[in-house]
Amino acid sequence: MKVLLKKFNKTKLSTRLVYILVSLLFLVSYIFLFINIFKLTGIANKIRIIVLVVLGLLVILYSFGDLLLLLTKKNKTVYFTSFIALILACACVIGSLAINRALSALSNMSKDTIVYTTNLIAMAGTEYKNDKDFTIGIINNETDTEGNTLAYELIAKDDMKNTIKKYDTYFAMLEDLYAGKINALFITSNYVVIYSTYDAYANIGTDTVVLKEYSKEMKNQDYIESSGSVTKPFTVLIMGVDSPSPKLNANAAFNGDTLMLVSFNPKTLDATIFSIPRDTYVPIACLNGGSSKINSSAAYGTNCVINTVQNLIGINIDYYVKVDFQGVIDLVNALGGIDITVPDNIDFCESNQYRSTNPNDLICIKSGYQHMTGEQALAFARHRHTLPAGDFQRVQHQQLIVEAAAQKVKEISSVNEFYSVLDAVSDNMDTNMQTSDMLALYSVIRDTLGISGSTLNIQKTYLTGYSLTMYVDNLRANVYTFQYYPQSLEEITNAMKVTLGLKKATMVKTFNFSVNDEYEQTVIGKQVYTVTRNETVPSFTGQTLDYVEAWAQTRNINIIPNYITVEMNGYDDTLADGTVVAQSVVRGKLVKDISSITVNVIKKSNTNETTTTTNTGATTKKSNTLSSNKSNNSDDNKGTEEQTEATEPITEKVTSSVTETTLNKTETQKPS
Repeated sequence: MKVLLKKFNKTKLSTRLVYILVSLLFLVSYIFLFINIFKLTGIANKIRIIVLVVLGLLVILYSFGDLLLLLTKKNKTVYFTSFIALILACACVIGSLAINRALSALSNMSKDTIVYTTNLIAMAGTEYKNDKDFTIGIINNETDTEGNTLAYELIAKDDMKNTIKKYDTYFAMLEDLYAGKINALFITSNYVVIYSTYDAYANIGTDTVVLKEYSKEMKNQDYIESSGSVTKPFTVLIMGVDSPSPKLNANAAFNGDTLMLVSFNPKTLDATIFSIPRDTYVPIACLNGGSSKINSSAAYGTNCVINTVQNLIGINIDYYVKVDFQGVIDLVNALGGIDITVPDNIDFCESNQYRSTNPNDLICIKSGYQHMTGEQALAFARHRHTLPAGDFQRVQHQQLIVEAAAQKVKEISSVNEFYSVLDAVSDNMDTNMQTSDMLALYSVIRDTLGISGSTLNIQKTYLTGYSLTMYVDNLRANVYTFQYYPQSLEEITNAMKVTLGLKKATMVKTFNFSVNDEYEQTVIGKQVYTVTRNETVPSFTGQTLDYVEAWAQTRNINIIPNYITVEMNGYDDTLADGTVVAQSVVRGKLVKDISSITVNVIKKSNTNETTTTTNTGATTKKSNTLSSNKSNNSDDNKGTEEQTEATEPITEKVTSSVTETTLNKTETQKPS
């Protein structure tokens, strides 16, 4: 060893330094690459091992080979081999940085922390006053980060001494704000996007003003751990998010107008896409069994949406992806645009991504085959107002975009394209799919596509049903809803189960074909079924008691008359005896949910107490003790007065439970 060291020290100094520096650089760069390559769990295992083995042998070969060359004083050869080794070392460094960049982008898709923001809003022109006469509404749910948790933190931080009213729903709270019953309320900073889609709050952005704002970066409270595996058939729920921020890094609550469930089999590359119409009337998981339009579940966060969809279809959701609208633009542009055939007779203009309605900012789409930019694709995905089938046609357009984008992803051939796509989706996407899952999915799809003739097979679906305007409790209004046909939903869920391997496909044994007919791919669930449709309770104001009882008899509903006099209640004295002037059940309620209705009925003569038998045989009393209290019965949250005032005891109470508290200096913590 001493002899070897002595010979080494006698070599040319410059050559010796080159050998030492290049050897260290080559070894360090190889170790760096070795660590990063092994982070690519589940992807191209054989290739990774081969690359590492070959590079490792080259490091050893250079270290010992050039040492012998150095000792034998073959300096020129040492310089040449060192130059080759230096190039390989740089390649290792570049490869490591590329892997790091890709892994960082993939990791960024799963948001560990989120900036949550609560706003204290009031009607425009209101100024905040820190005293008990200024009443503030707050949501009565301690799991609501923005509406409750951060609200109480802000109350403590600013030593707010206001009177607090607790509400079960935001709609009840907003109704009281507009009615002047409270001065302000705490709500998510994303409230304009969420509530402006409802007619009653279409101008909420200009109707209200933000008095206080409080933000806090916290661990993602809406993250849901996945137990799925991308190497096996899985489901993923895609949720469109209309975020006012340039990146998807804030707020759990969002607009749930776009909900798309995809079942995917990585072995066969079969996929089934189920777009759920925004107005679909279903039980909402976080409303204690109450039903509403499915898009309203998004106001309560991802967890509520996922549980609601799972309960609807009876299939476990393995993964979720929240995509901001800006992400759609960036992704499509990164792919170089997408090719879509816009259905016939579909010509429209839509506002841009900033919702600008300036004529110069409108994006216009025409029928026919065309190459779309990201801005055009977003307009195509968002527009529904002028479409013949409205939201139902919009969800079909969204399916076309997903299909076109999936086909373009397969064509990615350069590193720059790959990074552009990653950058586009990483900033505008939140998912519970881990980096290892994404890499494994890429590996599976790449291997499957490598098989001759393999391609993505995407099956589209269409949920059919009928329209019904009805009173929805949590929305506190008569609103348009979509009542789906159970048979259509069953067809769709069966198709998804077939894709997932949970059911066997039913073979089609007959097929008719004519060269004169244009072939159309079968859309699962797109049929009209014969079903008993839901019916709503009408307004009985102005009808006779006999009419109401006849209506109720055929529906097995008990009618309970509550007799009142014109004189004591201030009604028009031209009203005939037996005229109904109010009812206990709000107009628009589903008939199937009602067992009895109390109606206020005009009785002009005051008689002694007698009894009468209703249409169902129940016995009720005609009381000569009449209340002069007025009813505040209303059938919606817009204050439409379709019913004459009546006695309060029969009026259905649709307001949420409200608790009132006055905060003082010592009361800064959330009440239990």
